[in-house]
Amino acid sequence: MEEGWKAFLTATDEAVIAATSWAKRRPFGLADRPALLIVDDYYAALGYPRMDILKAVKEWPSACGLRGWEAIDRTVTLLAIAREAEVPVFYTTSFGRKPTPWNRKGAKALSPRTDGPAAYDIVEEIAPRPEDTIIEKSTPSAFQGTSLEIILRSLNRDTVLVCGEATSGCVRSTVVDACTAGFAVGIVGECCFDRFESSHWMSLFDMNQKYGDLMQVEDVEEYLKRVVQR
Repeated sequence: MEEGWKAFLTATDEAVIAATSWAKRRPFGLADRPALLIVDDYYAALGYPRMDILKAVKEWPSACGLRGWEAIDRTVTLLAIAREAEVPVFYTTSFGRKPTPWNRKGAKALSPRTDGPAAYDIVEEIAPRPEDTIIEKSTPSAFQGTSLEIILRSLNRDTVLVCGEATSGCVRSTVVDACTAGFAVGIVGECCFDRFESSHWMSLFDMNQKYGDLMQVEDVEEYLKRVVQR
């Protein structure tokens, strides 16, 4: 996936990466007791039904369109792998009922439709099960003002595998807070999506450099096989 952000790095950026000892040279590493955290994979972030982003935003102004749906399809596989390994699964969604400092315009700006699924319903393809935990949040981060960290600690989790949307917003703020709280972090990049391609790739670059390890679904599968066998 590293090739994705190279299109947005300047020659000077590349030279700095090559020259500085600060640049990340190897993975930070994950610990042994993971949880999967799926951030804001709800209909307002995608648009419904599936359609190109330029068409989707006419009805769903915050939609990411087909790029998001492709990430959802990969998340289906990721979720199946996590469930097979009996990894606790967490979802986040928005309170969505009133404007907040983060969402000043409120839910109507995200989905003016009155038919079909609700704006903040998690998409059916990856719908939560009764044993999963749904965290409602009113800020970009899944950790701020929620019980997420307390629940993770109570389950003795030391690693979070994060995916969802938007890569540059709620995913990034969640990853930063997870790292700050002392969790090892895996960012499942191919299951993340954003409205803007440049924001997506440079956010993955930044998160991988500073806060966690960029992973693909197959990396997660190999990692879970190792830790589950212990």
